Amino acid sequence: MVLKLLLLLLAMLCLGLSLLTVFRVPVAVNWKLALMAGEYGYLLAFLPLGLAALIWVSRGESVGLAIPGLLLCALAVGFFLKPLVEAGLVGRALPDRLAAVFGPVKPTGPVFSLGGLVRAIPAVAPVETHEYAPGLKLDFRRPSQVSEPCPCVIVVHGGGWDSGDRSEITGFDDWLVAQGYAVVAVDYRLAPAHPWPAQRDDVLAAIAWLKSHAHQLGINATRLVLFGRSAGGQIASAVGYTAHDPSIRGVIAFYAPHDMPFAWSVSREDDALNSLKLMRQYMGGPPDEERASLYHSASAQLNVDTETTPPTLLIHGTIDTLVWRRHSERLAAQLEAAGRPHLFVELPWATHAFEFNLNGPGGQLSTYTVSWFLSAITRP
Repeated sequence: MVLKLLLLLLAMLCLGLSLLTVFRVPVAVNWKLALMAGEYGYLLAFLPLGLAALIWVSRGESVGLAIPGLLLCALAVGFFLKPLVEAGLVGRALPDRLAAVFGPVKPTGPVFSLGGLVRAIPAVAPVETHEYAPGLKLDFRRPSQVSEPCPCVIVVHGGGWDSGDRSEITGFDDWLVAQGYAVVAVDYRLAPAHPWPAQRDDVLAAIAWLKSHAHQLGINATRLVLFGRSAGGQIASAVGYTAHDPSIRGVIAFYAPHDMPFAWSVSREDDALNSLKLMRQYMGGPPDEERASLYHSASAQLNVDTETTPPTLLIHGTIDTLVWRRHSERLAAQLEAAGRPHLFVELPWATHAFEFNLNGPGGQLSTYTVSWFLSAITRP
């Protein structure tokens, strides 16, 4: 009887974890569990399958008592596999959506496939570390089989503006290199010691350094793309929209805020990040008259221009509990109103860092979409 109760409890835990592909993770629960459920659910599904087998084997004469456990396991399997179904549905429309906005390109492979769940991970690219400003470093990766200067993707890390560094999700950087792009992952000064616009100035300094060293690095300094995640996405979009630099061919932002007055209005002390504290550290206080220009300069959405705003790719998870998907949705609406080329891809099951597992549903859709976007905007 004890064994049966234990197996039933484990089935309940599996179901609870699988439900994180449907509902936002509660504040008291580590958000990385939602990442596991959404991007590794196709592997985690073996847990309730195994439990179901144990429940059935240990049923004895009490078949009726085994039914609740089997039902819980079946539901857990279904929810763990739900992201695969949703990825297939989202992916079905992606090629047409991408072609309509950015023009046709030669696809690098399927949008999403079950075979992609076990595809080979890109080899780790060699890294050169350089100091681009006093005390600030960048990691440079370049394709080895490229004979001419290649486009360069500048990666701006996340971390709530007060943490994180250039070593964030380097597997995605290696994948970009495998696609033929140079990749520069930059560090920048962190809040609260260095509030905005220090981060903008650091990224601009990194761009200037890259341009001045383009020949020795083997990059095409007229074909740069800014790519940021979370807090880094805010920095990347704000820089990309306000620099008015034609060498910045595009902006990619994953799960990022882009309207800082709006971000302040929805920040709370009791959310998963204590976002009100992060905003105070980063912006120095609320968006009052004293800080109005500061907030404006940090907000890509408030700087959309009908002529100069670069093409933009936004990807966000519907149930992201750290950064509300409305941030990307609102920027997409502003870009639409301004007639600027953009695409917003929403992943129904996903939370923060959905691209961490390159083979998972979020990883496959984001790599396909980014590959198309980069091919379209960096071609001569």
